[in-house]
Amino acid sequence: MPDSSFYQRTVPCPAPGLGSMAVFRSGLLVLTTPLATLAPRLPPILTSAARLVNHTLYVHLQPGMDLGGPAQPQASPVQATFEVLDFITHLYSGADLLRHLDVRILLTNIQTKSTFLPVLPSVQNLAHPPEVVLTDFQTLDGSQYNPVKQQLERYATSCYSCCSQLSSVLLYPDYGTGELPVESLNAPLPSSTIRPASPVARSPKQPVRGYRRGAVGGTFDRLHNAHKVLLSVACVLAQERLVVGVADKDLLKSKLLPELLQPYAERVDHLSEFLVDVKPSLTFDIVPLLDPYGPAGSDPTLEFLVVSEETYRGGMAVNRFRLENVTPEGDWQREWDGKACWKYCGPRAGKGGFGGKEELALYQIQLLKDQSHSENEEDKVSSSSFRQRILGNLLRAPNQRPEITSGLYVLGLTGISGAGKSSVAQRLKNLGAYIIDSDHLGHRAYAPGGPAYQPVVEAFGTDILHKDGTINRKVLGSRVFGNKKQMKILTDIVWPVIAKLAREEMDLAVAKGKTVCVIDAAMLLEAGWQNMVHEVWTIVIPETEAVRRIVERDGLSEAAAQSRLQSQMSGQQLVEQSHVVLSTLWDPRVTQQQVEKAWTLLQKRLLKTHQTKN
Repeated sequence: MPDSSFYQRTVPCPAPGLGSMAVFRSGLLVLTTPLATLAPRLPPILTSAARLVNHTLYVHLQPGMDLGGPAQPQASPVQATFEVLDFITHLYSGADLLRHLDVRILLTNIQTKSTFLPVLPSVQNLAHPPEVVLTDFQTLDGSQYNPVKQQLERYATSCYSCCSQLSSVLLYPDYGTGELPVESLNAPLPSSTIRPASPVARSPKQPVRGYRRGAVGGTFDRLHNAHKVLLSVACVLAQERLVVGVADKDLLKSKLLPELLQPYAERVDHLSEFLVDVKPSLTFDIVPLLDPYGPAGSDPTLEFLVVSEETYRGGMAVNRFRLENVTPEGDWQREWDGKACWKYCGPRAGKGGFGGKEELALYQIQLLKDQSHSENEEDKVSSSSFRQRILGNLLRAPNQRPEITSGLYVLGLTGISGAGKSSVAQRLKNLGAYIIDSDHLGHRAYAPGGPAYQPVVEAFGTDILHKDGTINRKVLGSRVFGNKKQMKILTDIVWPVIAKLAREEMDLAVAKGKTVCVIDAAMLLEAGWQNMVHEVWTIVIPETEAVRRIVERDGLSEAAAQSRLQSQMSGQQLVEQSHVVLSTLWDPRVTQQQVEKAWTLLQKRLLKTHQTKN
């Protein structure tokens, strides 16, 4: 790490001599300015910090702390008020513009009135120990004054586990010319956290009530700043235990691009790390949500539920469910069977009787606006938009295929029936790719005199033939779709033949001077043809949309269309083995944008590979 002399101040921020280069993977930002004054100054503070830290930025709130005094500052509790909750929302909202940063506001010293105790002098472990500590505190002469930095470093290491060679920087962000307008300093933060159950208007300075136990739920895919607001408010309110429900199984089916959702275990891992980082004193019960109510609807020990604007009505439904579903008062225990679940375990000793459970106090959080969303994305910060942005990106390293002719790069294009492979293949052809259509190869294989013709007729009989002797593919299809045994007989004959024809087409592509070849094949992975390609590109659409397209295109019944899909790998199974994912769910113009993005990124990969070899 650079020593402290490296930071001698010569020009305005972010930090002297560092320019725009981020040199630390993790950092701790200690904010000392009073919240009302701090809020409008956040953008330049976060921008300055982001120039120094490139992965995880922890934020510690200690308004009013003086790093320039003779005494070493000590951590002190910060009263949890609605102003504090609003500031947390404000900070995460601003941090959303810095998407390379994983920002985490630490909550250990933020305490509700019911638990307002001195902060004990214990050091909190962090998942990513800070390599640098930053602050908005300013000296009168605007310098990197060593005694102040020493105070800052001692304060940071007294609170959190930091790297042994901790660096420190006084940020001095560029707030623009002149002082900020008084009205902007005194303007209240936008209301972000309310308690609908209370008809009394709350003031920013109003203390937040603490509860022993509460709940919050969501999908928590690709944990983002809107999730962090929801979770942080729940962590501030809870004093002992927080139940976090994570949507799984049937609750995921209606999600946009569900094939790109992170697996449940991965979402839980990211969630656990964040929660333990921000408030390790809590006990966290992270459980799968398999129905809209989850533990919040049935656990009598819970006192509050944090919801978003979108899920507030669901919170009201949870309360109705609690009131209407009468059960004996009893113990609810967490049992483990691979995943956590909740089970009612009967009346508590000496506490029989019947009655509905008390309503939960509902805390509603406003949605964060996504300032950089594209035309077909939601205007809120959401995982759905993040999944859309993944479309066209490389998801895993390409396959090494030394057996393929040098200079030719092969893509396998696949997707469930009706996904739109032909239209995407045509777009790739327009961009310069050589297209190998496996359906056309199949027609050649099935044609009289073709390499698969006689073996198929011998296996399935002459009643699959037209009067002119050609194979009736609709009749043949009716024999094999939905019949695994018959399908295997057919594929064992046809797939090796089509693979041989595809290799001949690849040689032809090389002869024509093509550098990118695309094998368009619905059964690419089932046939094992991924061994012939460098990358698998999969097109995904909802199954309901696929059925609609098949019925419209092929004139089949819905049942026949569903039977066809059931004989193929699901979109989820295809994505698990894919390098690039696309979707034709939206307007054709959006599909074109995805294909162009994927093609441009591919060309960059090919250029980089070529440069490496040379």
